[in-house]
Formats: sequence, C-alpha cells, structure tokens
Amino acid sequence: MNDPIATLEWLLQAQQGIPSLEEMPRRTLIDKGIAGPTAAHVIEEIHTPLNLALVTFTTGSSAFQNIVGMTHSELPLRIAAGKRALAESGVTAGQRLLITYAPLINVFTRQALDENHLEWSFLPRSCRDALLIALCRQQPNVVVGESSFLRATLEQALKMGLVSRLPKNLTLITAGTPLDASLIPLSASLGYPLHDLYGCQEFGWLALNGIPLRDDISLVPTSQGGDWREVIVGGLPTGDSFPVATGSHVCNSQGYIQTWKRRRTSPEYEMVVMATTAQHRELIERTARTILRIKGRVCRVAPELQTGATATHIRLYPAAMPGVMPTGETIDICGPRHSAQFDALLDAQRTLQQHAKNDPAWSKAR
Repeated sequence: MNDPIATLEWLLQAQQGIPSLEEMPRRTLIDKGIAGPTAAHVIEEIHTPLNLALVTFTTGSSAFQNIVGMTHSELPLRIAAGKRALAESGVTAGQRLLITYAPLINVFTRQALDENHLEWSFLPRSCRDALLIALCRQQPNVVVGESSFLRATLEQALKMGLVSRLPKNLTLITAGTPLDASLIPLSASLGYPLHDLYGCQEFGWLALNGIPLRDDISLVPTSQGGDWREVIVGGLPTGDSFPVATGSHVCNSQGYIQTWKRRRTSPEYEMVVMATTAQHRELIERTARTILRIKGRVCRVAPELQTGATATHIRLYPAAMPGVMPTGETIDICGPRHSAQFDALLDAQRTLQQHAKNDPAWSKAR
C-alpha cells in the first residue's frame, strides 16, 4: 500500500512556482551594483516583494532613515535621468568612476551605469584617507560623493604635498548633500570640473547644476515667498525648496535652481488626485496607499474624483491636520507630461493587481 505522506512529499518536490529557500531568486549588493562599505549600515538579507525593482533607504538628512521602494514601472524614468546626469557631466563610455558612498548607485540605478559602459568602484573603507589613497593609486576619471568629504580630502592632499600624485584629469560630481561652497575655488585651482547633482532615493536624480534632468518636474511657490520654489516630481512633492533665478547656479550659468540652498518646505504640500485615466476609484485609492508606503508622501483621493479622464490631474494643497481634507491655495499639476511619476506608480499598481505574486501560504480567504 502506498504511503500517502511519501506521495505528498513527491508531489511537493514536483510543484512549480513554489520555491524552497535555496530556489528563491536573490538580489545581492553585487547585483544592485552597490557592493561597497558604509559606516552607517549593517548588511541584512530581507524578503523583497517581486513587484518592487529594488529596496533602498533615504539618507536621513532630514529625519530618521526610511525604507524606499522602487517599482519596475519607475525604472525607465530613473535610468534616463541617471544617464542624462552622466552625459551632461561629460562622463563618457569606458571611464572609471569612484563612488564614495555605495547607496548612491541606487539613485542612478545600476542600469544607467551599465548602459553608459562605465566601470565603477568603491572605497575599501568609508573614510577620507581611503579616498586619498584611491585617488592616487587608482587614478579615476570621475569621483562621485558628498561635497564636504571631497573638499576635506583634497585639502588633506594639499597639506601632505600629494597634489602631483592626484589624477591630472578628474571630474568631481557632488551628491547627497548641498554643495559645500569651499569646494568651488578648490576644484578650480586644481583644474577639476565640478558638478552639483541633486536628487533623492525616492525619485532618483532630479537636477544637475540647477537644470532639471526630467521632463515631469514642476517648480511651485512656497510659503517662504520670493523666489523660493518646491520641486514637484510627476505630481509628487519632494518637500525640498530652493531659490530659483535665471543664470544663478555657481556651476553653470544656464542653471536656475540654486540647489545648494535647500530648505524643507513648511507647510508641506499634500497631493489630491482630482482626475485619473483609470476606470475605477479603487485602483487610485490603492495607488495612494502605495505612494504613502514606499515614497512617504501623503496622497489623497478627491471625493469627486473623475475616472476615465484623458490625463491625470493632481491638485496640491498646504498640509492639513490628519484626517482633514486640506484647504487653502491650490496648485494644479496636469498630465501627461507633468504627472509621469504618478502615472508610473499607477501603472505599477495596475500591474500588481493583474499579475499578483501571491504566496499560497498566505491566504486571506475566509
């Protein structure tokens, strides 16, 4: 007589699409292109949903570090901005990039560097001495890092009499924090081109030398008044505000967003979806929850939401008390051009609902 347990064991081994731990797909630091050390993190394996292209974290410059999810639908927007940032910094195929802070690769995405046929490496330890050694030994063509860190390292090279051993041709791309003004004359004295890159883990790179890198960026007035504007990405507020004036960027006379003078917008804007190309309100409500969970942005749905519209319409309000619909002066963001980021997240939510990756062990059926 057949043993029913043995039969079940045989059937279990023959199951398709239900992997064991050893059979699960893995995305390592090497796969993401960020296999470099940092002093601010611990390496931890996590279960990442298949509907996310990758998981990363905010830098913690304005609050506690927060988890950020990136959907597959967003990848083209982020890759295009990363490639544009590199091209407009004069970075060419085959050049060697030295990245001082490994998670910055997530803002470019590895695909942007791969598609530009670039080689990149990291410091063996995340400290100034390691950067100075790497500059002298590896002779990179480009270094990407936080501006004060680069400035302090180059000053150390001057004090130690090591300028002759530094790369003769080196492009400096500052990222992660507002540009350190002291780096501007220092880089000029060494003959190093300097570029100021602004962006965030939530949305990727947004501006280079005061010029937007994406077509879905809007600059809207803030309570600071005057020339201050907040950066809105495809309908989603960043919470970052800058003075805006023609020909005012220190790294490019054509730049107009003074990204080294960043302030947090207060009160922050909340976004309310007024109209959508989606046919059902439930899809937009789920998209709004997704935006809150993976981007940390409050997204509301108007009671009078128009579905089946020809383009997305998002209205921005100054933030209100929790649970209260915002009021006050509004700003309208209309698609398709200026709502690309929101539309990508809507597409991701639609795809998830049509092709859900469910685990049979987690059933909510009653």
